Amino acid sequence: MATTIFKTLSMATGLSTALLFTGFSSHALAMSPFQASYQFGYNGKNMGTATRTLSKSGNTWSYVFAAKAAAIASATETSRFTLNNGQISSSNFSRTSKILVHNDTMTINFNPNTKMINTKKKDKERSFAWKAGVLDELNAELQVREDLKSSGLKSSYLIADAKGIDTHQFVKQGTESVKTSYGTFDTIKVVMKHDNNDKNSTFWLAPKLDYLPVKMTHQDGNTSYSLLLTGYKN
Repeated sequence: MATTIFKTLSMATGLSTALLFTGFSSHALAMSPFQASYQFGYNGKNMGTATRTLSKSGNTWSYVFAAKAAAIASATETSRFTLNNGQISSSNFSRTSKILVHNDTMTINFNPNTKMINTKKKDKERSFAWKAGVLDELNAELQVREDLKSSGLKSSYLIADAKGIDTHQFVKQGTESVKTSYGTFDTIKVVMKHDNNDKNSTFWLAPKLDYLPVKMTHQDGNTSYSLLLTGYKN
């Protein structure tokens, strides 16, 4: 049970990547710091909480996603990047996770000057070629939100993980009204494509909150988890 919850938390952080979207684009708003809190559900039961926090120091932005399931498991991801004319330049990404007394870590360092990306997961180190516009699992969300407010979504997004760079696509499935404990929001519903048909990831984005995800669900066979907004501070 604990191992399954741990894997779910890791998916929750990783899939924060997928909050990508189209439509409802109104006036362009500059990226600004915020904090959002969520209720974390597992197989239909409330298991814990999660937060998203965006902050800035000098020219460097930090985006943190953290989730915790009671005292059993926790996971945190941190993305650091710069922003110039609406385009994110990734600097580094890290993930730490814990289940009971067992810890796991992963880091990604982006080096555009040397045209390399260096990663480390547990004791396994890898290096592969850097590509222009490559993002990480967290700042990809923010890049898409910036794109929506300007020229529109790209056909695909390059996202690095511990093993290499993957191409991700997202499909709009209309609009829905979503009720949360923080309020009811008109949202854009977006589905992330998976190669495995047993997987389904869906996201609901609120233009009123600068395209913040107010709800998400992920189904993998008989296992599911969800995030639902409980608070927001800009």
